[in-house]
Amino acid sequence: MSIEAELASPGGRTRAAPAEASVALLRARRLAMTVLRPVAVFVPVFLFATFITFLLGAITGLSPAYVQLGDAATPQAVARLNHQWGLDEPFLVRYWNWFHALLQADLGKSWINGVPVSELIAQRMTVSLSAAGVALLIGIVFGALLGLLAAVTATSLLDRVITAFVSFISVLPPFVVGIALVAVLAVGLHLLPSAGYIPISAGVGPWLSHIIMPAIALSLDTVAAIARQLRTGLVGAYQENYVVGARVRGLGPRRIFFVHVLRNGAGPSLALLGLHFPNLLGGAVVTETIFALSGYGVFAAQSALHGDVPAVQGILVVSIVLVVGFNLVVNVLLNRIAPAAARGI
Repeated sequence: MSIEAELASPGGRTRAAPAEASVALLRARRLAMTVLRPVAVFVPVFLFATFITFLLGAITGLSPAYVQLGDAATPQAVARLNHQWGLDEPFLVRYWNWFHALLQADLGKSWINGVPVSELIAQRMTVSLSAAGVALLIGIVFGALLGLLAAVTATSLLDRVITAFVSFISVLPPFVVGIALVAVLAVGLHLLPSAGYIPISAGVGPWLSHIIMPAIALSLDTVAAIARQLRTGLVGAYQENYVVGARVRGLGPRRIFFVHVLRNGAGPSLALLGLHFPNLLGGAVVTETIFALSGYGVFAAQSALHGDVPAVQGILVVSIVLVVGFNLVVNVLLNRIAPAAARGI
């Protein structure tokens, strides 16, 4: 009896059902491991990073009394305000109270004006995420295009031109690029506004016109890094044995590229995004200053200068959440697309 006939019989269907259930269970288990393994790595990272954040704020020795009262602070006033803010309690008690509030999305209140830090950051986060998000998109699109062109034309003149170009833009500081863009596109050609920010609710066009120059200034390093890594990964993948075997079996160049080369060669480039995302957030301070953007980078600098410890801690926590969350997404994608690359980072 053939396999098809056996499965078509009542007994065959009975035996096939457990096999199908086993396959479904195996797929569900693999999917769960794809998500749970990166989570198991990044939860301890988040816990450690938040503890260090609170510890750095505690060892500064700053007090809301000196921020609010200045040189006129008396020992009695300092003690009163420290008790009001709970700073006279043991370190571990203060840390637990802070972390417990953090899990409820409560970042505390600013020492300067008493406004919840979460509200202050939320007012500025849209600006910073707009610039960083557009910069990340520019980095992915143009970095991938340049890397693909360099890989498919390896050792050619075009490959050398692309390699020289990405090497050049990788050493350009964002503040230099920002100033040059303002001088050329805003002052010289009057194509874009030189500074300011308009929310996307006012229209995509006005929003993009105000955010595109700071995004370009932030994106060049990401463009260069992705282009170089993607070229290296694709050229290396073309030399692997499985590609040689695919050619021997008569597979077409297009199928070899998309099925074998691109999937395995793009893994390191995807992993590189997780390393460059913090650079996009970190570059916000200088970029926002040049383009007069009231983002959280400028807010972080001002809070640090004024000694507003809860605000600085809140900014660091939000940055940690963004970076850890982004890297978690990258690792999940790596486990799905290129498991070998995910195990190698």
